[in-house]
Amino acid sequence: MAGFNHTPLSVTKRSSPTKYSAPAVRPRPRDFDVEKHPYETDSDDDSDYSSDASSPVSSRETSGSYDSHRPMLRRKSSAGSQRPSRPIQYGLPQKLVRYLSWALISTVVIFILSLIRMSVISSRKVSVGDLGERPPPPPAPWESFEFLTRYYGGIRTLVPFADNRPEYPRPEDELPANETKIETTRDIPSSKPFDAYKNQTSKSYLSEYVPVKECFLDAESTIRVPSLHYYAGRTSGFPDNVMGSYDLLGLPEDICFERYGRLGPYGFGYPTKYGGTGAGEHGDKEGSENVWADSSESGVNQIDYRKVNWGEAQKRCHEANAARFEPKTAAAEPTTTFHILDNVDSKVTKREERASPEASSATTGSKKLPRNAVVIRTWDEFVYKEEDILQLRAMISELSLGSGGEYDVHLLVQVKDEGKHPIWADSETYQEHLNASVPEEFRSIATLWSQTQMLMLYQGIFDTYIRGPELPAHGSYRGLQMAMQHFAQVHPEYDFFWHWEIDIRYTGHYYNLFSQIDSWASKQPRKGLWERNSRFYVPSVHGSWEDFKQMVRVQTEMGTPSPEDIWHSLPGAKTPPPAPKGEKSIWGPERPQDPEDWFETESDPIPSTTYEKDKYTWGVGEPADLITFNPLFDPEGTTWLLAKDITGYNTTEGLPPRRAAIVTSARMSKRLLNTMHRETAHKKHHAFSEMWAPTTALHHGLKAVYVPHPMFVDREWPTAYLASVLNSGKNGASGGSRSSVFGEREHNLLGMTWYYNAGFAPNLWKRWLGFKVNNEGGEEFELVVDEGRDGKGVNGMRGDVDLPVERVGGEEEEEVVESDPNA
Repeated sequence: MAGFNHTPLSVTKRSSPTKYSAPAVRPRPRDFDVEKHPYETDSDDDSDYSSDASSPVSSRETSGSYDSHRPMLRRKSSAGSQRPSRPIQYGLPQKLVRYLSWALISTVVIFILSLIRMSVISSRKVSVGDLGERPPPPPAPWESFEFLTRYYGGIRTLVPFADNRPEYPRPEDELPANETKIETTRDIPSSKPFDAYKNQTSKSYLSEYVPVKECFLDAESTIRVPSLHYYAGRTSGFPDNVMGSYDLLGLPEDICFERYGRLGPYGFGYPTKYGGTGAGEHGDKEGSENVWADSSESGVNQIDYRKVNWGEAQKRCHEANAARFEPKTAAAEPTTTFHILDNVDSKVTKREERASPEASSATTGSKKLPRNAVVIRTWDEFVYKEEDILQLRAMISELSLGSGGEYDVHLLVQVKDEGKHPIWADSETYQEHLNASVPEEFRSIATLWSQTQMLMLYQGIFDTYIRGPELPAHGSYRGLQMAMQHFAQVHPEYDFFWHWEIDIRYTGHYYNLFSQIDSWASKQPRKGLWERNSRFYVPSVHGSWEDFKQMVRVQTEMGTPSPEDIWHSLPGAKTPPPAPKGEKSIWGPERPQDPEDWFETESDPIPSTTYEKDKYTWGVGEPADLITFNPLFDPEGTTWLLAKDITGYNTTEGLPPRRAAIVTSARMSKRLLNTMHRETAHKKHHAFSEMWAPTTALHHGLKAVYVPHPMFVDREWPTAYLASVLNSGKNGASGGSRSSVFGEREHNLLGMTWYYNAGFAPNLWKRWLGFKVNNEGGEEFELVVDEGRDGKGVNGMRGDVDLPVERVGGEEEEEVVESDPNA
């Protein structure tokens, strides 16, 4: 056969084997499984033969031309037939695998630890109230209410009390006060001296008590206690108090005080070279000369306070009137070391022993009066401005000297940096730091205390650090009552202790306020008292006090729908709202659950009859052990951050029953403070400052009273809505549920005149002093005759308790005062 020339693109045709041809030498075929080893082809076509023209196999080939070991039929090729029959495996180095494994494990561990750390940090922040940066909440509904403007009317707009049309609150059909014309006059009536002690000269008083002997500011008995001055009537349109009641407490509401008549007797309005403060020499002073007028040759009685020693003045006043009070013995200091002066004859004569024999014999059988200590809290770094000094002078003059020694005023000064000022090292260091911290005229009434001192006295208390380690239980924030407890132990000469704060102001007479509060609290029956204590009193909604008392009883016994169940009444709610459920009234002591937590209960007051049989007689005439200026609410279930700040009790069955009153200012009896002291020292019981005294009174059945003193509001709240917001707790009370106003909803109290962070109180006080606030008020407001303005002359106000009032003083405030625009 002829052969073909070989080229890259041509091949020789394969001939069929014959019997003469030599057999081709073939390699021995491999054994393999045809089913598992498919043929490889160059085409993915469905045909058994290639369509390529260069196929090495001719169509003429027969089955005999194939090797016997080759299959007759070609198997259809599969995709990827170009890959090798066995995949090649690539493995990572073991060293690299180890590194990658360790990296993965480390990442997981670090991630888990980070989650744990973030959880701990988040819990701590939540516990101290740090919720981080959040978008501002929507404005509260009260911020849309209109501001009231008639608070700042001057005494040139005075009208008789019966003729005044208050701007607020008013009936819905009455013409708004802003649309009524204000009549002004250039003639100011003469002010009159305010007599807060007229009861002491009445026949009924003198038939029971020893007559009062006059007290003086100086040792020579030549400087008399000055009198306040007032104006009859009200400034036109002045709003009524929205809460509390003047008539209920017996406080005058048909008169008003302006700044010169109120503070002028104590150095306001005349310069320092005459013994004044130098403040108040601005604005409209017409009529102020009546405050200092007297019958002397000069015709002016402006007291020089630069040489007054208030501690000595109070001692002299008590000595002169010692026969009016029960004799008391001084606190016995335990002897802790040996010294040879134990039995010396130079014994210090007690104050009560210095009364004259004539006075003692002349008063045999006469009724004795209790003594009160007014303890004003401050600290060693506090800067006493002119306005603070005026307030202290007013309190001492009106409460102590004017009353004939019924009250003594003290300063309780906290030393904050004990490392820098080791006051307990020796008496000289103590006195040096006291002199550096307190103005000279008040040093004799000041007492220093410190956190370390309280830690030494009250050891073993388990501190929950509920507000973080920076605010321990023995500090001034959470443990302020410890200092009051110790103060009562070293001052047994007092029966009652008024805890007062340095930033509280009162536009009326202090003795009139304190004596009327004490008298009203003593008259309150115990039946339903704790339930009434837990509610704000809004006269325009609740009616008379008798109506309010009956309403509270019905709410307590029958229950009221809870604001927390509002979602049950919405369309589509699966469950109906639960029926109102009443609660048991408190009658007698409300003990902790564990009897092991009871302590010295033998002398606790126990009711002589059942709650149902009592005719509102138990407790009438009994002096209150605790008097507060805000409702005594149940913190259980509220959002108040300090509701669980109580320690020393068995909490297996829950926290013990508790009560609290925001703002620590209160009057406490010696019995209450002694009980608090012994429980803290012996049982290690304690609670937050605003909760400890009310809770102790609750556990021991002591008489506690919330006094509904008059409070004002800065905006035109609908009164029914206001009452529902303030008393939005359990069964119409102010506490006991998440909807309570105390906690997350306390912003509703910012526009009031009494709350720890109220914005309206300082604004109202500064305007009354004649300062500008938010560019309103000031000297021009009082002097310029402009019929378009509602203020004429100096501002006149009724007696009003304001809290807080801080950083007032200095002439720079007369121009502009930055304040909360929402207040």
